[in-house]
Amino acid sequence: MSAPTPPVRAKIPRAAFGQLLRNEMRSAIREPRGLILGLVLPLVLLVVFGSFAKFQAPLPALGGLTRFDLYVPILISFALAAIGLWSLPSHLATYREYGILRRLSTTPIPPAWLLAAQLVVNLCIAVVALALLVTLSTAVFGYRAVGGIDSITGFLLATLLSVGALFAMGFVIAAIAPSGTSAYVIGALTFFPLMFFAGLWIPRATMSPVLQDISNYTPLGASVQAVQTSLGGTFPPGWELLVLAGYAVVFGSLAVRVFRWE
Repeated sequence: MSAPTPPVRAKIPRAAFGQLLRNEMRSAIREPRGLILGLVLPLVLLVVFGSFAKFQAPLPALGGLTRFDLYVPILISFALAAIGLWSLPSHLATYREYGILRRLSTTPIPPAWLLAAQLVVNLCIAVVALALLVTLSTAVFGYRAVGGIDSITGFLLATLLSVGALFAMGFVIAAIAPSGTSAYVIGALTFFPLMFFAGLWIPRATMSPVLQDISNYTPLGASVQAVQTSLGGTFPPGWELLVLAGYAVVFGSLAVRVFRWE
């Protein structure tokens, strides 16, 4: 992702990045696409699923878990995917579509700072979303999250790798989309099939063996499994983390090669 560099770039204070970050946060509030998709919508779904009594009944087909037990990790991955595949790429594609990055290249402010500010804003939304999802599901709806060093470490690593994989995919979408609207559409077309394999509509335990195998090697399937395992009190299996790391490396490298600043 090399930005066009002007012949002379004046040295600017680091405080300028803080001002740019505040501007991007105000923009996220004025155009709350990321807040709605990554924060509000998962919380609404959590309340809806948690309010159904049948979702709280243990089922033998699910290994004694309830449907709500399955939906908490799904909604965590849902929030990360909505931000990474929808909100982030549509904003970046819009900036390039309207020449904002190109115009920044003629100022002392590096264009990469705008990308970094957008990344920080979306990461903040993701952290708030995850904190609220875990807190509300346990405190209000009785979700049984198991603590312990393995659980906490596994959860942090699983969510970090999920962010890396999904945000890297979002950068690729931003790179190939000609406009912000098309990036939003491509993100949606990517999001919904991946959520199917994550178990949003059909629990993974009731999928056919073929669909389960496919799910294991999708970014959201691996993400949900890793998050669910860690919240259950054990460290996620290595293959789930390797799948997420693989997506992060492959799509991150691809984004570097194909991202255009103009």
